[in-house]
Amino acid sequence: MSRFAHIERGDAGAPVVLCLHGFPDHAPSFEPLLDRLAAAGYRAVAPWMRGYAPSPVDGPYDTDQLARDVIEMAGDFSPAAPVHLVGHDWGAVATYAALLAAPERFRRAVAMSVPRLPTLFRALLRDRAQRRRSWYIYFFQLPLVPELVLPRDDFALVDRLWRTWSPGFELPDADRAALHACLAASMPAPIAYYRAMTRPLRAAPARLRPPTDAITVPTLYLTGERDGCIGPEVGRGQERFFAGPFASRVLPDVGHFMQLENPDAVAGHIIDWLGS
Repeated sequence: MSRFAHIERGDAGAPVVLCLHGFPDHAPSFEPLLDRLAAAGYRAVAPWMRGYAPSPVDGPYDTDQLARDVIEMAGDFSPAAPVHLVGHDWGAVATYAALLAAPERFRRAVAMSVPRLPTLFRALLRDRAQRRRSWYIYFFQLPLVPELVLPRDDFALVDRLWRTWSPGFELPDADRAALHACLAASMPAPIAYYRAMTRPLRAAPARLRPPTDAITVPTLYLTGERDGCIGPEVGRGQERFFAGPFASRVLPDVGHFMQLENPDAVAGHIIDWLGS
């Protein structure tokens, strides 16, 4: 039994696909994808990540810990056989870290919306448009203020991020309420992910030089043409950070939360990649 709360679909004996969410999100956003993966013959599992209730909310939240969490989950749900990974946003960051730490535990991977961190950090240094999109990263470095602002007016800032990152998409009211409840029970841990990048300050220079080791596990990168969080152009050139098979796809007419905006298209790409 995993200590991470989770949702799952599919036969218990089928190959496992772990689906890892990001910010500001939670496991239920993967439900449409879980259904499609289960129909394709997989056991699809979406955990609430560390820092998101009802999973453990205690830290640390650095990428090394996230990698250990994902490796632990892989062992919980598939002790003998390697698993597939699907990671979105911070889940993509956790995916890259786990693939580097224990490549033997994973068969194939799909990362969505966030490229390898060296590629993203280069864009933050050189691309003014991406710096504007990423204002919230800098805001979350402030002490105390973000945890006061984020829940204000029923998480209005979270709703604003969703509208900006996935233009034209609206979460149904019940789903939005469930997400807000998760975040309310989890604060300030979701913000702490961003603070772990720069704290403690003495370790910040090392943390901000993310690993450039090449990933050997076959990996597909999916990004939305209309992503208002990380532009689809940011991922260009990241193939040099992959030594195994690598492919990249830009999905038309979707933004950041593509697994909800067009689950059929996203599932199609993922299922093709996992079975190839």
